[in-house]
Amino acid sequence: MPKLKTHSGTKDRIKITKNGKVMRRHGGVAHNLQKKSASRKRTFAGSEKVSGKSVKNMKRKLGVQ
Repeated sequence: MPKLKTHSGTKDRIKITKNGKVMRRHGGVAHNLQKKSASRKRTFAGSEKVSGKSVKNMKRKLGVQ
């Protein structure tokens, strides 16, 4: 079976940590920032851990198993 190509969009958006966790950025940060509260915008700053079935799907897109 041939090698699978890495999904470029996923590669740019997520990061896999040393222990195998999948980290992603928060959504909704790019626009309409005036109507969002300062505390809400601060929570957007960090990364968030992906959980559930999504982890398996994202790792498959990156060719990591």
